[in-house]
Amino acid sequence: MTGPGPLPPDAGGPPSELDKLRRRVAALSEKREEAEARLQALLGSLLSLDDVLADTRLRAGVLYEARSARETTSAALALGEQIEAAHLMLRVEFERHDVRPMDVVGRALDPAEMRVVGTEPHPGRPDGTVLREKLTGFRRGSATLRPAQVVVSVPGPAPEPVPGPVPDHVPASEAETDPDLDPVSDSVRAQPRRTTRAQRRLLRKPSVRRARRPRRAG
Repeated sequence: MTGPGPLPPDAGGPPSELDKLRRRVAALSEKREEAEARLQALLGSLLSLDDVLADTRLRAGVLYEARSARETTSAALALGEQIEAAHLMLRVEFERHDVRPMDVVGRALDPAEMRVVGTEPHPGRPDGTVLREKLTGFRRGSATLRPAQVVVSVPGPAPEPVPGPVPDHVPASEAETDPDLDPVSDSVRAQPRRTTRAQRRLLRKPSVRRARRPRRAG
C-alpha cells in the first residue's frame, strides 16, 4: 500500500506560496483602486476651486480698472468675498479627506507638532506657551501632515512699545507742555536752533558789495 497523496488546497491544508502571493496582489490592487478613487475626487474638487480663483482674478482686474471711489469699494468687497469663498471651499475639501488645521495657540510647546520660529517675553504665560502661529499646522487623522510654526513665550517682562519718531525741532512752548518730550539735560550741550536763510538775513562782506555808481547830472 502506498501512503495518501498531497491534500488539495481546498481540503483545509496550509495555503501554498502561490496562494499567498495572489492574496497580496489582490489586497494591493484594492488599495490602489481606493487611492485612485480618492485622488479622482480630490482633483474634481480642485477644479471647482480653480473656477473660483479664475473669477477672483477677474474681480481683481475690475478693482484695478476702477475709476471712482464707489467702484473701488464695491470691487474690493467683491474680491474679499471671493477670497473668503475659495478659502472656505479648500477647508471643506480638507475635512472631507480628514485633514484639519491645528489649534495650538495657548498650548504648551509640542516638538512633535510644532516648530519654534521665535520667542517673546511674556510675564503672564508659562515658559514655552504658544503665543501665536506664523504658519498653520495640519493633521491628517492623528498624524501630523505639516507642523505648525509658532512663537512661544519666555520668562521676562513684556517688551515695551517702540516709540514713534520725534520731530527734530519742537517749539519751546510745545516742549514745555508735552510730558512725553524729555528736557535737555544740563550735562548735554544745547545746539543752536536752525533757522532758514531768509530768517538769517546774511550780510555780504563789504569787499563783495557792489559800489554805487554816481548819478549823472541831468
